[in-house]
Amino acid sequence: MTDTPLAVLLADFAAGVRRNGVPEAVGRSVRQRILDILGICAAAVELPTSAMALGYVTAQGSGPSSVVGGGSASAAWAAFGNGVLAHSLDYDDTHLPSVLHPSAAVVPAALAMAEREGATGDQTVYAIAAGVETCVRLGMAGFDVESGNSVYFEHGQHATSICGTVGAAVSSALLMGLDANHVAHSIGIASSMAAGVIEGNRMGGTVKRMHCGWAAHSGVVAAELAGAGFTGPPTVLEGRFGLFEAFLHGKFTETPVREGLGTDWSVPEIFFKPYPANHFTHTAADALMAAREQGLHADDVERIVIGVAPPTVRTIGQPIERKRRPETGYQGQFSGPYVAAAALLGGGGLGLGLEDFTDEQVRRPAATALMDRIEVEGNPECDAIYPHQFPAVVDVWTRGGSHLTERVMANRGGPQRPLSDDELMVKFRENATRYLDERSVAELGQRILALTSSTDLGAIMSLVRALDDPPRAATASHLQGPAGD
Repeated sequence: MTDTPLAVLLADFAAGVRRNGVPEAVGRSVRQRILDILGICAAAVELPTSAMALGYVTAQGSGPSSVVGGGSASAAWAAFGNGVLAHSLDYDDTHLPSVLHPSAAVVPAALAMAEREGATGDQTVYAIAAGVETCVRLGMAGFDVESGNSVYFEHGQHATSICGTVGAAVSSALLMGLDANHVAHSIGIASSMAAGVIEGNRMGGTVKRMHCGWAAHSGVVAAELAGAGFTGPPTVLEGRFGLFEAFLHGKFTETPVREGLGTDWSVPEIFFKPYPANHFTHTAADALMAAREQGLHADDVERIVIGVAPPTVRTIGQPIERKRRPETGYQGQFSGPYVAAAALLGGGGLGLGLEDFTDEQVRRPAATALMDRIEVEGNPECDAIYPHQFPAVVDVWTRGGSHLTERVMANRGGPQRPLSDDELMVKFRENATRYLDERSVAELGQRILALTSSTDLGAIMSLVRALDDPPRAATASHLQGPAGD
């Protein structure tokens, strides 16, 4: 194994990406992620927390970079605003098994910096690819294979915002035109700015919605400071007092960072979220959609047992009484019984959309009656695959005496069941039209998926700025509360 410090290794990799570009599959995946993130940002404009964040950004003054629903700001504050929006709906992409959400921090930082620097579409794509790859590899360095869990999470740290800060710094430094040495210093500086505590997952609060915004902001600032002459230690990641010691207490492995860097890409393997619900519920939703397509009707159901990996039961199935009676749409996103019921009853978007997770929808009599007949339990077949997938084995017994079993062992939106451009466009359109007009949405979608060396990022980003009316401030309680990872 080489003795090259990890920050230097990652910086050399990033500089090589800027110089040589990325494989076609990686570039296509990045364009899709830009589309996905901007659509989510537009959908999140209506949240009360978004109004707070956008108001704060506006108070910092205008600048060269666009804020979705919020005019313009400096690159750092535009990155903050868009980063808050990107992670607020729990609808952004997920890397497994690290359970990172890399695009929500990296894409907002890169778009803000690209617009400021007048970068082309290709330059932006390359920078995002390097930043996301860096983020994922740092997350995997803290994945404990033996326990199948992230050491970051075990220590109460939000891996997404910690690793996302470093990834955002790499992307920002590349778009500023900094050389490999300065990219390494950006990593060194960003490592002292990375943060994120996940107590909010357990006890509530809205601070987690801010995490990716602060990571994006910090990444931009770290790159700017490196450009101004600040420096960081080359061993900032693996050193005796480095990031891995600070956050992981020294329990890490360098192999995921070093192995295959520049040749084996993680970016195309990151899972898009087809449904706006906790990722643990998605395969159960797929199973019930498949059963519905085979003719199963909610009135026919006597009993449904959702089998999932045991570690996920506490999130989506316990206590079962509360999971069967979500009071808000937000609670419905973390209810295995509700997501399954909604899938069988039929939803919007790609099968379930944001409109299926309102306070009114989770309380509708048809869903309530069906949830009373749904159970969630651990399944050893699913446990053998978790956390590389979040599988489900769903058994349905009908009132007519028949028994149906549906196995969904791979998540939709991942490399084994990828979403097509058309499917991603459906998600994008449904999200983006919650704030933007149809014409802007159509133009934005087409131009993002066709980013080239001649693309003007400023012209694209101008489409997402605030409309004539101020952002709507939603009051529905399903849009509030603690956010899951």
